[in-house]
Amino acid sequence: MKPVEGRKRVVVEQLSPQVDSGRYPACRILGDTVTVTAAVFGDGHDHVAARLMYRHESERRWRFVTMVDRGNDVWSGDFLVDQLGSWQFTVQGWIDHFDTWSSDLQKRLAAQPDPHSIETVGTVQDIPLALRTGALLLEEIAARAKGPDHRQLTEIVASLRWMADQGAVFYENPITPEILELAARYPDTSLATKFERDLPLWVDRERARYSTWYELFPRSASPDPTRTGRFEDVEKLLPEIAAMGFDVVYMPPVHPIGTAYRKGPNNNVVAQDGDLGSPWAIGAAKAPGVEGGHKSIHPELGTLKTFDHLVKETRKHGMEIAMDIAFQASPDHPWVTEHPTWFKHRPDGTIQYAENPPKKYQDIYPLDFESVDWRGLWQELYAVFKFWVDRDVKIFRVDNPHTKALPFWEWCIAEVHKDHPDVLFLAEAFTRPHVMYSLAKGGFTQSYTYFTWRTTKPEIQAYFEEITKPPVTDFFQPNLWPNTPDILHEFLQKGGRPAFMQRLILAATLGANYGIYGPAYELGENKPAKPVSEEYLDSEKYEAKHWDRTAPHSIAPLITRVNQIRRENKALQSNNSLHFHNADNPNILCYSKVSGDNIILVAINLDYSQQQSGWIDLDLRELNIPHNQNFDVEDLLTGTHYTWHDRSNYVALRPEVLPAHVFRVTRLG
Repeated sequence: MKPVEGRKRVVVEQLSPQVDSGRYPACRILGDTVTVTAAVFGDGHDHVAARLMYRHESERRWRFVTMVDRGNDVWSGDFLVDQLGSWQFTVQGWIDHFDTWSSDLQKRLAAQPDPHSIETVGTVQDIPLALRTGALLLEEIAARAKGPDHRQLTEIVASLRWMADQGAVFYENPITPEILELAARYPDTSLATKFERDLPLWVDRERARYSTWYELFPRSASPDPTRTGRFEDVEKLLPEIAAMGFDVVYMPPVHPIGTAYRKGPNNNVVAQDGDLGSPWAIGAAKAPGVEGGHKSIHPELGTLKTFDHLVKETRKHGMEIAMDIAFQASPDHPWVTEHPTWFKHRPDGTIQYAENPPKKYQDIYPLDFESVDWRGLWQELYAVFKFWVDRDVKIFRVDNPHTKALPFWEWCIAEVHKDHPDVLFLAEAFTRPHVMYSLAKGGFTQSYTYFTWRTTKPEIQAYFEEITKPPVTDFFQPNLWPNTPDILHEFLQKGGRPAFMQRLILAATLGANYGIYGPAYELGENKPAKPVSEEYLDSEKYEAKHWDRTAPHSIAPLITRVNQIRRENKALQSNNSLHFHNADNPNILCYSKVSGDNIILVAINLDYSQQQSGWIDLDLRELNIPHNQNFDVEDLLTGTHYTWHDRSNYVALRPEVLPAHVFRVTRLG
């Protein structure tokens, strides 16, 4: 291979952050300081210099930051992301001849003998020549400078030449740190090496990193048990939901529901007159007044006008509506007759319904992403997002995205983000790790996780050490849900109220993004459809419910307090500092999060059935506390203060009272 320019002597490699060698963008949040590192080195002993280059997609010119040598050829530089959307960054390295010369001059000067010694004569003959060499280098730098810097550099050149002509017997170093800084402003990058590609970076708004979700079915929002709920009823619940500390209100699909193969209560394959069906069986075209699909509103919920009003009212309460996007169709969906090639057909000519053996969903037709009309399918699905974004919906929870083509999501989300970089996407993808991570790399802002099934100390710690550390954190934002309408875990079924309290506190403090399916959660709904099943008995997926939100056993007050703690403590609003501490009891999990002076320490009993106690061995470095020091820990759940000392401290937790301490740590003295 013939080199394009053989005089480029610097290597730039191992640039970070990057995801899959730059195939996908690393992700950050608006206002973040992005730290970029790279290995930058050259041959021999010449010094190298490096700079970080970055720009937003709207900018033509690069911005520059001088990088700092951290040792062992590793350099770093920082830049602030001040706009949403797509960014690029790269690193450039070159031989810094002037800095090399300055370092060599310093060594020469240090080797000078005592000026009062008779050995001085004849030992400084090479220094004047070195000074003239430096003057030439600085003259080249001055030629690249303008204004006052040019004049100052020219004066320094003259000073070096004057010094070289004096024939002194001893020389002081004429190069100050200020001169080095001035020269560094005007590097010669004509032979600079740039990293092999410009790396992408995507910047989301703050709600991507920190959000608190509340899921409800609008048809169950009615205060009157004799009728189903409407959007107006959801509006009346907004003050209560906001007061509990939630900032995202997520509603399952609000579209017309098909009648063909409609499911009855408890997933009964035969529906009776009046049965409502599953909101995920989207689309109707047979009953007057309920026609339409993914761009229509179920008439029993309201109209597009009342939906728009709900979106606005939700924002007035400091919250946002998250809309469910489920790309599938009931047999009655207009797509079935208008675009039959978008579905798979069986040998008998019928359309293949959804299956997850042994489960069968005859009321739902999956889409065929290998359709000959895949371009038309893609465009229509994108149009669904655009329709609702144009109605000011900026958050979407996407149902089962892992069952749709991954290239589609990468294309579709990018299309939405072209004009609306503030739109967030939550992937409901309980699937294999590589698929889950691929969705995140392809554009999904957040993802459901395996948290629901991680119940023991080793499981929880190992999983969260994976998903809250690089390289996963460069593209993946977890959203923790202890329950969903589809998932009632055995832990909640058996553990009752203590289990619900425990899993709430875990979700809300382990993760900066979390959500609950409520009011089933605050009311402790835990009856399964079958003895060995994660399905709810009398599931809200198939019928409207009337919830008693004032029930005395509700844990809504605890939820409110936990969410208040999250809002008041910056440490709980990101995952980057999560650190686990040792405890001698396998049923006690201890971890911390730190943001500046805000230090949160959680100790939680993982056993819902009985009290657990033990000694915690704190990693004091993570808490910024010196050894042999007293410090105050305030339990933010109860307001109780304790004085702790050094590493080893004792806790005892009764699950039926409160299964956890959520401490705010303050140094004393």
